[in-house]
Amino acid sequence: MVTTNRTINRALVSVYHKQGLEALASAFRQAGTEVVSTGSTAKKLQDLGVQVTPVEKVTGFPESLDGRVKTLDPHIHAGLLADMTNPDHVQQLKDLGIAPFDLVVVNLYPFEQTVLEGADADQCLERIDIGGPAMIRAAAKNHASVAVITDPDDYALAADRIASGTGFSLAERGRLAAKAFALTASYDAAIAEWTARTWVDDKQDKAEDQKPAQALTRTWRLASQLRYGENPHQKAALYLDPLDRDGFAAAEHLGGAKEMSYNNYVDADAAWRSVWDFPDLPAVAVVKHSNPCGLAVGEDTAQAHRRAHACDPMSAYGGVIAANRTVTLTMAQQIKPVFTEVIVAPSYEPEALDLLRTKKNLRILSVQRRPRQRPIIRQIDGGALVQTPDLIDAPGDDPSTWRLVSGNPADQATMDDLTFAWRAIRSVKSNAVLLANQGATVGIGMGQVNRVDSSHLAVERANTLDEGRNRAKGSVAASDAFFPFADGLEYLIQAGIRAVVQPGGSIRDPEVIKAAQDADLTMYLTGTRHFFH
Repeated sequence: MVTTNRTINRALVSVYHKQGLEALASAFRQAGTEVVSTGSTAKKLQDLGVQVTPVEKVTGFPESLDGRVKTLDPHIHAGLLADMTNPDHVQQLKDLGIAPFDLVVVNLYPFEQTVLEGADADQCLERIDIGGPAMIRAAAKNHASVAVITDPDDYALAADRIASGTGFSLAERGRLAAKAFALTASYDAAIAEWTARTWVDDKQDKAEDQKPAQALTRTWRLASQLRYGENPHQKAALYLDPLDRDGFAAAEHLGGAKEMSYNNYVDADAAWRSVWDFPDLPAVAVVKHSNPCGLAVGEDTAQAHRRAHACDPMSAYGGVIAANRTVTLTMAQQIKPVFTEVIVAPSYEPEALDLLRTKKNLRILSVQRRPRQRPIIRQIDGGALVQTPDLIDAPGDDPSTWRLVSGNPADQATMDDLTFAWRAIRSVKSNAVLLANQGATVGIGMGQVNRVDSSHLAVERANTLDEGRNRAKGSVAASDAFFPFADGLEYLIQAGIRAVVQPGGSIRDPEVIKAAQDADLTMYLTGTRHFFH
């Protein structure tokens, strides 16, 4: 493979986006480069004073099928793929009367933009570029002989190498080829994701009928480099789904002097997902280290925030707040005295936004769309785990299906609290035990290695974080998984809870149920677990 620079004598230019071509045109004129081009690109270059050879003059075949066929021709691809360090390739080109290309400049039809604009399937299909990726891949494969430019940010580099006559070094051609392959890979990945969403098998519309894809293809685009990751010594960046412009990752920043950090994004995303487990009511979550330290519903966001904050005011310091309704001035006034890292909501009252903007270190985000339920991907060493999201939609999540195994049936107020607690527990890291009263959490035990510790933590927080009030007494409890022994439940009973909801399924269920029956405690089994690891 040649290691010397290759000068640019002949170039092929075919771009959808014409911005920045002026620099290349000037270099082409100065160097006297032969330029082959297509359609509107050829016209643009001619307008810029470049002498252009139309592609149909090279192929001997007119552009056809509404532009679908332009460069898909051996006269083009032989000139792209000939290894000019191989004497046999050089001789074959001479025999065929085909001139080699030294440079290819291509960018692609805007498929992703077309999808985001809400175009129908036929329009999206027309924006799937065929000839462009073929030329890019050919030139990138043959980067020993051809330089490939796919990014307008590289036009200045190309113009310098053309005008100076130095051409590109092998290392430069290799880097440009790697960039080109990354472009075509991400372009195809976006198409694959769109087709997977669009061409759905009607027979597999239920989650339980869906089979894992043979290949998992996804792509994300770099949006910004973050200052650091979870810790200052870690590097981090934010990438966006190119087919999704209104998800949480693309939140609109309405205020705050500081940029979002890695941890801010993680916590705010957790808070945003938490409040949408209660779509029918104003809900507010206060989150710290991905766990809710308070979650509540209310008549409006101000009331929901007061009750969520009251669950654990100490942990709310430096936390993240999410609301699923408009942030009112009253809610903003409640937030102002508390150091808060991020607030995210669909909208803000103008007066509320003005007030929150006075807190310079508060990042204010607006997201219009509730979280979209996509497969969850978690990388492990050498692979990835993929699962459907854990939603409050399993058969056991419907209170009408719950099985009463102890005590009297819950009255409506108690059942409402049990339903709230069962929805809220999904957002808490396992092992999780949550206490609630009147649509608000009052104590949360999360992330413990056994359920007894989680029960102790939930009660301790309920009874020590609000001026010593015994908030555990009279609350309801939810456990994200079964009680493996009766000890955790017995501790909750001693604390004075009035009802409990839990999945059941332990081999010691009879022991746990007996403990509830001995205390005449109302207990329901859901048959559904909500681990969150």
